[in-house]
Amino acid sequence: MKLVYVFDAYCGWSHGFSATLAEVARRRPELPVEVVSGGLFTGARRVPIREFGYVQGANAKIAEMTGAGFGAAYERLIADGSFVMDSEAAARGVAALRQAAPERAAELAAALQEAFYVDGLSLSDAGTYRTVAERAGLDADAVAAAFASPASANAARADFRRSAEYGVEGFPTLLAVDGERAAVLAVGHATAPQIEQRLAAFAAAA
Repeated sequence: MKLVYVFDAYCGWSHGFSATLAEVARRRPELPVEVVSGGLFTGARRVPIREFGYVQGANAKIAEMTGAGFGAAYERLIADGSFVMDSEAAARGVAALRQAAPERAAELAAALQEAFYVDGLSLSDAGTYRTVAERAGLDADAVAAAFASPASANAARADFRRSAEYGVEGFPTLLAVDGERAAVLAVGHATAPQIEQRLAAFAAAA
């Protein structure tokens, strides 16, 4: 059995879920966690952030429910309004980090969201992945090169397909997968104890 975490690096609720996912991983170290990027801001949704008037209200709710922090640099991006969130670029970055340290994929996904939501760094900028890699003790040159590679673009598209195949309609979604069986453990928000209960029920039904 494994956990499959389908998220979008530009999703505030995914940022809020990072601490819960880390807690679940600590409680269940025997379960590998696969990280899959969803395509929240692609195509016609790739527009200046000012077009999403709900962002600040949503962030206040996320902070209240999860304790997640939003940094001053990120708040300046919101206030300016011209920044464009591009989930395809973010998914390429996730793929590059995942390639560098597959067993740390969940940790690195959280670090990437911190780079945006706390430090206000663009997830379309290779320098951001260099920074995240350096903080994580990874080869920054290799990660930056991977971000720009065709392989990461292919991996991003494959992630979007996997997200659709799992039937994911909202981010984040945490799944338990055991062979051909799969169950949704959380969508949007849940506590670690709630996820533990659902995971136990899934295991018992095998």
